[in-house]
Amino acid sequence: MSERKQSEEPQAAEAPDAADSAESAEPEDPAKQIEGLKAALNEQHEAHLRAVAEAENVRRRAQREISSAYGRGQRQIARELLASIDSLELGLSSADGATADRLLEGQQATLRQLLKALEQFGVEAVDPEGEPFDPERHEAVSMQPSDSVAADSV
Repeated sequence: MSERKQSEEPQAAEAPDAADSAESAEPEDPAKQIEGLKAALNEQHEAHLRAVAEAENVRRRAQREISSAYGRGQRQIARELLASIDSLELGLSSADGATADRLLEGQQATLRQLLKALEQFGVEAVDPEGEPFDPERHEAVSMQPSDSVAADSV
């Protein structure tokens, strides 16, 4: 006999045994079935509650981390701007005996320092003059008619 025939025969012989065991098994008591289903339902309910609680914990943790990162960012910006504030205060305190050229030089240095600090945080100066007005990028403060500039432009 071929190997295929031999492997099919034991399966065919086992099939009646499985049918016999299914027939010989007594039906389970309905009360026991109900209790088993209730227990399974309770397990699923508890698992669901744990999953909901875990999701809420993850949400709260993420919110705390966002708030913490926001606070760190604010502190970092404030630290960078303090140097410019110090320069302005120094310029004001030494303005009494300074010449106009020295004051101008100090203001320009302070402006460069402030712009450099802002650049570190992605803030950069833009000059949209003459560009078409884009409400996504520009904020209209007022409108003035002009012969030298096209309508709806900055």
